[in-house]
Amino acid sequence: MVDSPDLSDYAAKMRRLAQTGVDLEVAARFIDMMAPREATILDIGCGIGSTVAALCAAGHRAFGIDPNPEVLHVSTELFDPDWFRQISAEALSPETLADHRLPKSFDLILMSGNVPAFLARADLSTAITAAEELLNPGGRLVVGTTAHRRGGPADLDDCATGTSLRLEHRYGDWHLGAFDADSPWSVSIYKAPGTHSPSKGPDGIHILPST
Repeated sequence: MVDSPDLSDYAAKMRRLAQTGVDLEVAARFIDMMAPREATILDIGCGIGSTVAALCAAGHRAFGIDPNPEVLHVSTELFDPDWFRQISAEALSPETLADHRLPKSFDLILMSGNVPAFLARADLSTAITAAEELLNPGGRLVVGTTAHRRGGPADLDDCATGTSLRLEHRYGDWHLGAFDADSPWSVSIYKAPGTHSPSKGPDGIHILPST
């Protein structure tokens, strides 16, 4: 992890935004659209936990990890403390998660809010390799970050090169906007090999009457 500033002021700001009803759930809506119903989801660098809480409300089994105690304190103040653990991205592994009583495999893993920008290159590579190990067959790693600083698309693609994860889509925002060289933001979706379990129910498939 690279040096980062004291996040006490950031935690206080995010608490105010959550308490005044500011929409902090756009990433959760994106993930909910993509994930199978009742998916097991991990949010790396979960911050104050708004995305985890929204995914749990949508029926998923979601958990968040973050290394910063000030920010995590807000998450456990606003939401269910059982959803959150103090774990850094570079410490991610099945063994670490088991030690913290978390699942050891996931249908989807999320990194948003510029988490890659706060990781040294070696730590970002470690986190992506760990995500590969933690994803179920056909699972996805979704990374939302600024496009033109450390941890942007070029770094992500390079770190994923040595894994089985393959870039499936890249958007310019959480609303499926097109990504191009001038896009300030990026949402990258990497897919693990295999196929995830079928959904429980039609999940958007139109059931036509028999003729």
